[in-house]
Amino acid sequence: MAPLAVHLNCAILASAKNAGGADRDLQPKKGLNSRVLILGGTGRVGGSTALALSKLCPDLQILVGGRNRAKGTSLVSTISKNSEFVEISIDDKEKLEATLKNVDLVVHTAGPFQREEKCTVLEAAIATKTAYIDVCDDTMYAANAKSYHSKAIAANVPAITTSGIYPGVSNVMAAELVQFAKNENLGEPERLRFFYYTAGTGGAGPTILATSFLLLGEDVIAYNKGEKIKLKPYSGALNIDFGKGIGKRDVYLLNFPEVSSAHKVLGVPTVSARFGTAPFFWNWGMVAVANFVPEEFLRDKSKVQQLVQILDPLVRAFDGIAGERVSLRVDLECSNGRSIASIFSHKKLSVSVGTSIAAFALAVLEGSTKPGVWFPEEAEGVSVEAREILLKRAAQGTINFVMNKPPWMVETDPKELGLGIYV
Repeated sequence: MAPLAVHLNCAILASAKNAGGADRDLQPKKGLNSRVLILGGTGRVGGSTALALSKLCPDLQILVGGRNRAKGTSLVSTISKNSEFVEISIDDKEKLEATLKNVDLVVHTAGPFQREEKCTVLEAAIATKTAYIDVCDDTMYAANAKSYHSKAIAANVPAITTSGIYPGVSNVMAAELVQFAKNENLGEPERLRFFYYTAGTGGAGPTILATSFLLLGEDVIAYNKGEKIKLKPYSGALNIDFGKGIGKRDVYLLNFPEVSSAHKVLGVPTVSARFGTAPFFWNWGMVAVANFVPEEFLRDKSKVQQLVQILDPLVRAFDGIAGERVSLRVDLECSNGRSIASIFSHKKLSVSVGTSIAAFALAVLEGSTKPGVWFPEEAEGVSVEAREILLKRAAQGTINFVMNKPPWMVETDPKELGLGIYV
């Protein structure tokens, strides 16, 4: 295997513009080239990741791994001269391990992760001593991945699970909120809430649709004053203001892994996560599915995949109307009554998700991740010093990116109590 070190001769935008127009000082890392394998590379998420990595670091050698040679070859032709297609299945253990021996980092985007009982790629990464990240969005899969923690340490393998946009970027935003609250003496963190909005499938295709249906078959895990509670999926509707470019949107409870990890890692006693979509009637449809479709059906991955294939043309048609805007809002309430929030919004999920994953990939390659399996909010996964640069990289192209502000400063319609006081 090629050595993993700080070896990125990256043409990162040294003066990229953020949402507010200010220059970012994203210093390029110098050194040798790295080889990165993207599994699921011919899919929407994997393809977006390959494109984002090639733009952030043109000198990276990118291997697009997948089963469809025609799609893979076509994608590679649009990326860079340093990319190539590798025909591979994650179920082919022998070929997977042989391929991993010749790369520095494997990026696992071959979802959906729901109902997957084995962490096949992580096992192969540990066996071949290859750095690893995945875009898992499933609570059980993330827990299974964490069970390999001691093996990863023994093999000296750095690994991050749930390192996409949400979860992923949202976890790091939460960690920054908690750190900011402590630094500014805002009191003890008491309640952390994740709010997500994506128009349609966000251009991410059937994988996102399948994930949504599979999540409707799971109880929602949340925490209330330290107590673990179970709630009904797509219940507890709230109307949340996502700020500039998005506005107010209805969001509903869903079972996301960052709820459990943030509760444990960040020590916040009350944590929950909600998600909403557009057009508005898709939310009504999700509520109907959660309430009337048998749980046994929603827990059967093969049946859900069949349903997705039937609905996919209809969903794509509405995607063309709804667009693919995405927004993350993370709120933290503290013991002294102070609240702070962060917002991350982009016009295109299909672009933003790739940029976000690429930011995590660079963090690992630059050495900010210690050996072991980590969640994004753990300092050993993304060091405190590396969080700011990761968020800046992920936020390239955003229409709104605001960190650690009172809620009224991030909303489109804050409430004024009078005398210039807002809530």
